[in-house]
Amino acid sequence: MSEENRGIIVVELISLINKGNAHASFEDAVKGISLDLVTKIPDNLPYSVWQLVEHIRITQWDIVEFCLGPDHQSPVWPDEYWPEPTDRITKEQWEASLTQIRKDRERFSELLKDQEIDLYAPFEYGDGQSLFREALLIADHNSYHLGEIIVVRRLLNDWKS
Repeated sequence: MSEENRGIIVVELISLINKGNAHASFEDAVKGISLDLVTKIPDNLPYSVWQLVEHIRITQWDIVEFCLGPDHQSPVWPDEYWPEPTDRITKEQWEASLTQIRKDRERFSELLKDQEIDLYAPFEYGDGQSLFREALLIADHNSYHLGEIIVVRRLLNDWKS
C-alpha cells in the first residue's frame, strides 16, 4: 500500500473513532449531563450513563493494551467489563473516566499513525486480529454504546438534540 493511501485510511479511521461521522461523538453524548443523573437507570433498562461510559472506558483500554503486545491480560468477560450499579459517583470519578477514554483514543491513534505497523497484518498473538480490525472494533463498539447513552439521556429528559 502506498504511503499516501495508508495516510488516507489512517485519517479516516481516526475520524471514525473520534467523531463517528454519522452520529454524535463521545464528547457530544456526555456533554453537559448532570452528575446527579449519570447513575440513574431508567425503568426497564439495564444500565446508567455511568455504567455505559465505564464500559466504553474498560473495553477501549483493553483493546489498546491488546494491540500493544501479547503480555496484556484482558479483564474477565462480562463481569470485569461492566461496573455494578451505584447511586452516586464523584465529579473526580466522572472526569477520570472521561479523561481515560480520551487518552486511550489518543494512544490508539498513535498506533495507527506508526508507519512501522502494517494495518492489515494479523498480530503475532491473538486469533487473527489486526490493527485495522481493532480500529473498526473500537468505532463499532463505541458507537453502539453512544447510542445507548443518548437514549438513556432522552429517557431522563436530559438530551437536547
